[in-house]
Order: sequence, then structure tokens, then C-alpha cells
Amino acid sequence: MQINGERFLKDLHDLRQIGAAGVGKGVVRPAYSEADVAARRWLAGRMREAGLRVEMDPMGNLFGLAEGKSILIGSHSDSQPEGGWLDGALGVVAALEVARAAAEAGGPAVSVVSFQDEEGRFGVTTGSAVWSGHLSQSDADALTDHRGVALGEARKVLAEDVTGPVDAAQFTGFMELHIEQGPTLDTAGETIGVVSDIVGIRDMNITFAGQQNHAGTTPMHLRKDAFQAVAAFTTELQNRFANVVTPATVWTMGHVTLHPNASSIVPGRAVFSMQWRDGDADRLGRMEAIIRDLAAEIAAARGLEVSFGGMLGLEPVAMDARLRAALEAAAAQVAPDRWRIMPSGALHDATNVSRLMPVAMLFVPSIGGISHAFEEDTAEHDLVAGVDVLARAVAGLHDS
Repeated sequence: MQINGERFLKDLHDLRQIGAAGVGKGVVRPAYSEADVAARRWLAGRMREAGLRVEMDPMGNLFGLAEGKSILIGSHSDSQPEGGWLDGALGVVAALEVARAAAEAGGPAVSVVSFQDEEGRFGVTTGSAVWSGHLSQSDADALTDHRGVALGEARKVLAEDVTGPVDAAQFTGFMELHIEQGPTLDTAGETIGVVSDIVGIRDMNITFAGQQNHAGTTPMHLRKDAFQAVAAFTTELQNRFANVVTPATVWTMGHVTLHPNASSIVPGRAVFSMQWRDGDADRLGRMEAIIRDLAAEIAAARGLEVSFGGMLGLEPVAMDARLRAALEAAAAQVAPDRWRIMPSGALHDATNVSRLMPVAMLFVPSIGGISHAFEEDTAEHDLVAGVDVLARAVAGLHDS
């Protein structure tokens, strides 16, 4: 099996032109957008050219299927609202190149997937969550984005491309190549990271409901200011977490909405997102208890009401030993003394797919540790090295 680095890089650059935006190599390709639909149709064409049978399930997950039993490789091709050219797209185009190289070599059989809505316009890795059975299609259809658009309505743009369900039983395992999205490999001058495990994640909205009032005439001690409750919550939260979290634990309040969101009105309602990640499921549960108790305390002290939205989340996942060993052996061949074993602090489709089959992942460096931004980038020789490791691992699994 010999990959064609030039062919791979050309496809990767061609894909980034679909939804190209902002500075450098920025991409705007949210799930079910015009650019996302165009990208999936372009990918479907490249899959057919590679001799793969193209199928799309009702969620919009796109598959290029080899005949018979095969290993599944891929990632996602949708982007953040302001994303980079590699997040997800690298894994899909790398899978396509490995599938072509395998076919040219007479085997093994390699299938390709681009999962839908990994970036969470409507939820958390929504496409693979539905495919894996973690989330029902009806529950997924009821999810809405920040503008109030329902997923069930949004996915109608792909209706003519849908062929039907894709059976996971035809796949022997799943591997995903991804940029690290952090600084570890780049800082160390290393080329490859073989993933040991993927952290778990919890995500929910919290609402503080107070009293909307005049900003000039309402005394401070009489206010039921919902935003002041948010400020108090985020200030105290770190103190409450102090004896529970580790240096690897992270939490984020990434989206806040105030009502009525006017400069001369005390906000009567604040809705904010609360997300936390860790590799230990028990720790995630203890953090949830702290979050709920603290929010209730702050609401009670300020005369507000607090409510909690539905919990979205995935459990921590360890990579399959056999697939991981194949990646480690390939990494040692391609980048001797320039690879490491490392956890993934970011969530990936492999988490959901692990419900159905063995999974493994590998990383290539992110320059400056930057991702989810137009400036996201990786040196092209590192990109090609990642595909080479992936191809050698697939070949090694076939020969073992």
C-alpha cells in the first residue's frame, strides 16, 4: 500500500474551497448549510471515482462502501461557525486516500465515512450519535440550533441524497485521523500522537430567572438581576471545583443569552451553557452535583428561580488495544522518536462509534495549538505523515 501524498493534498485543498471564508485557510461549513451540502456531494463524487458505493443515511452521514467486510475510516466534513480547513476534513480525505491506496494494492477493503453535525450545531456529535443508537432520530429531529431551527427541518436539504440506513455489521473497526487541536505535539516538535482514550463530556443549559426592571430607578439591593447571578456562579465555581478536578479537567461557559438584552434594563432572565470534560466518569458526576447545588444556592440567595435543561453527554472511551497497537507500530516506522501516546481532550465521532465496534485514533500537530479558528493549520509534511501512519496501520491489521 503506497499513499499518493500529492493526490491527498490536492483533495484536501479542493475541499477547503467549499465554504472558504475569513483569513488564511478559514472555512464556514456548518451542518446542513449550502456549503455543507456541496461538500458532501463533492465527497460523494470522489468516493465513486475511488470505486466505492455511496450511501447516505437519513441524518446525512455519508459513506463510501467497499465490498464485503471492511475497516471504516473517516471523521466529519462540517465545520464550526468560524472553523479551520482541517478539523474533521483531514480525517475524511485521509480515509479516501487510504481507500484508494488499498484498492490500488489489491486490498484490504477500506470504507470511508463523513459523519454529520459533529461540530454540534444541534447537539454533541449528532450524526454519529444517531448512527450508533446513542440518540434516536426523533429525539435528534427535535433539537434546535441557537436560531431556533429544528434539526428535523434542516436535514430536509439532503433528502434527495438519502439512500437509507447503513448497517454497522459490515465494518470490522473504525479509525479516525484528526488534528490534535492542542499544543502538545507542536510544542514538543513531534509528528504523531496515538490516542489512548477520549475524555467524557457533559453539556447542559442553566437558566436564572429574576425580575426585569428599570436600570436607573431600581436600587441595587432590591434587584433580581439574572446576569449578576451568572457572574456570581462562574466566580465561585472554580473554588467549589478545587478539590475535585485535576489539571486535565476543563469546563466552559461558552454561550450566554440575556433577556431583554438592553442597556437600560435589569436583565430578568439569563440562559447560559455549561460544559465540562474529564476522562473519569465519576469525576464528571461529582462536578455535575457541584454545578447544580451552586446554581441553586445562588438563586436562593438572590431571590431568583433556577432551572436546568436536558443533559447531553458521552462517557470516556478507551481505544481498542489491537487497533491502537497497529497505529503505534506504524508511528514508530514513519516518525521514530517523534511520536507519543496521549489522551484526547476533544470529543470525536469515535466516542459514539465505540458503541458498535472497536475504535482507535491518531493525531497530527496543530500549529500553535490553534483550532476552531480560521488560523488553524498543520504543516503539509505532518499531514502526509499522518495518512502514511494510517495506511500502514491498516496494512498491518490485514497482515496480522
